[in-house]
Amino acid sequence: MNYYNEIKNKLIDNEIYNKVKDYSKEKHKVITYFEIGKLLYEAGSVYGEDRIGRYSKRLMNEVGKKYNYRTLYRMRKLYEVFGNEKLTTLLSKLTWSHYLLLLTLKDNNKIIYYINLSISQNLSVRQLELRVKNKEYERLDRETKNKLITNEEIKVEDLIKNPIIIKNRNNYDVISEKILKRLILEDLDNFMKELGNNFSYIGNEYKIKIGDKYNYIDLLLYNIKFKCYVVIELKITELKKEHIGQIQTYMNYINKNIKTFEENKTVGIIIVKKDEKYIMEYCSDERILTREYNIV
Repeated sequence: MNYYNEIKNKLIDNEIYNKVKDYSKEKHKVITYFEIGKLLYEAGSVYGEDRIGRYSKRLMNEVGKKYNYRTLYRMRKLYEVFGNEKLTTLLSKLTWSHYLLLLTLKDNNKIIYYINLSISQNLSVRQLELRVKNKEYERLDRETKNKLITNEEIKVEDLIKNPIIIKNRNNYDVISEKILKRLILEDLDNFMKELGNNFSYIGNEYKIKIGDKYNYIDLLLYNIKFKCYVVIELKITELKKEHIGQIQTYMNYINKNIKTFEENKTVGIIIVKKDEKYIMEYCSDERILTREYNIV
């Protein structure tokens, strides 16, 4: 097989297609680059790894300057990541610009995570870039990463990042619980993304009556996919054992007075300045989770 001519002809066809079939050119481009990536991979096995360098010099002269070494290398990387038959079906879901960003990552599991995230949440390239920059994948725990790799069932708590990033857009010098809550409410959409997917907002300072006294839940959310209420308490200190008792009381109230029979039990999240693993070790309720926060 003349690998160079095959690659050159595919690139020329793609250039023509881009001018004629505007509505589907991105899909065609990605598939074409994947096919070229396969040819480059096979050519490297036959002729040696320097084949990309040689082909890029000729293609830049004969087809276009954009087909340099880096571009061809990323085409081959695209094939290396998606050569698995199960993953090939994802190729047409994103644009080449998405892949240009993702193929700079070294971990294939990380790439696949961000691809699925981009598809499920319809992320633009700019939105995806922000999620990568915020190291979203790195802030998942090891167990969750293993579940994603092995396609195990994900629970509501698995996708909650640690630490949770909260933006200080107004540059507050002193962060009180009141200010922390304000920062979250000012950027509520991003905060819920830090918790994972499918969250909806119910209220803040959510009033409940226990006996003769009113209590106020810092934040009350609902997860649509997992069909459960989520109680969130905010603390600007390290985790203390009394925080566990407080949120457990609120969770039990929701379960008894608001949750319906069809819904799952309430989950509680305590967001703290510093976690205390020993306290959580002796907490018997697996529905209570802790996460640290990071103000940026």
